[in-house]
Order: sequence, then structure tokens, then C-alpha cells
Amino acid sequence: MNSEIHPKYREVVFQDIPTGETFITRSTMGSSDTIELDGNTYPLIRVEISSASHPFYTGKQNIGSTQGRVEKFMEKYDL
Repeated sequence: MNSEIHPKYREVVFQDIPTGETFITRSTMGSSDTIELDGNTYPLIRVEISSASHPFYTGKQNIGSTQGRVEKFMEKYDL
């Protein structure tokens, strides 16, 4: 197996932009931005949404009402 064709797999930090929360994980993604956490320097990748800010994971998701959908359909198609 040729070792020069595989991307470098290393620890990186993903930072949720809205909340500022950071996650250290392993990834092949790279970045010219860096951040220092726990005395180590990691590549920093900023993301617009993660489990820290996604409405489904934070419990702030709005579930639309299904009441009246059948009636709207019946009215629309005059049934």
C-alpha cells in the first residue's frame, strides 16, 4: 500500500460558531487556523452548526402542527 496517497489523519478541533463550544476529534480535514487547548496546538475548523447549537439536540426544535392539514387539502382541491 502506498503511504503517500492517503490523507493525514490527526486530531483537530471543531468550533461551533454560534456557541463557541469546541470539540477535539480526529479528522483528515486541515486548516491554516490553529487553537491551543490543554497545552497542545491543534488545527481549528469552524462549523456553523453542531450538536451544541442544532435545535434537535438542544431541545428547541419546533414541531409543526398536523391538525387541519386534511381540511386544507380538501378545501384546496374542492373534495
